[in-house]
Amino acid sequence: MQARTPEQSRTIMTDIVLPGETNPINNLFGGELLARMDRAASIAARRHSRKIVVTASVNHVAFNRSVPLGSVVTVEAKVSRAFKTSMEIYIDVWIEDRESGDRTKANEGIYTFVAVDESGLPVEVPELLPETDLEKQRFAAALRRKQLSLVLAGKMKPSEATELKALFM
Repeated sequence: MQARTPEQSRTIMTDIVLPGETNPINNLFGGELLARMDRAASIAARRHSRKIVVTASVNHVAFNRSVPLGSVVTVEAKVSRAFKTSMEIYIDVWIEDRESGDRTKANEGIYTFVAVDESGLPVEVPELLPETDLEKQRFAAALRRKQLSLVLAGKMKPSEATELKALFM
């Protein structure tokens, strides 16, 4: 199985916010944004693994800015780390100023996907080779996030969380 780079999984989805997708104050529903993020992340995970993928968890979502009616929204997703059968996907959400065209980061999220076979059983995924400084930072942080999640779920002893211990020692 040949290793891949985050850029090979890069997925960009651009769309406009329509009236039926907004709340009473004319901002994009959070659930609508989550769905867009999930679709982009799913495509990124599929591009990396070349397998069927399923959403395992939504690890983090930050709604930092509202997304007004009529906004052009771009959701950009890349695999940030590949484990044995799972992949962490980092998602950046941008809104574009209607007049200037300037892009502003509005939101971000981190999802986990698992690659599965036709029976739904987990299958191995290729290794990820980060290239840029940002990709390397996200790659390193992904292991800390995974260990923290496993410790909190009782699936890993705190003493085994090597990356977390390194933060506090």
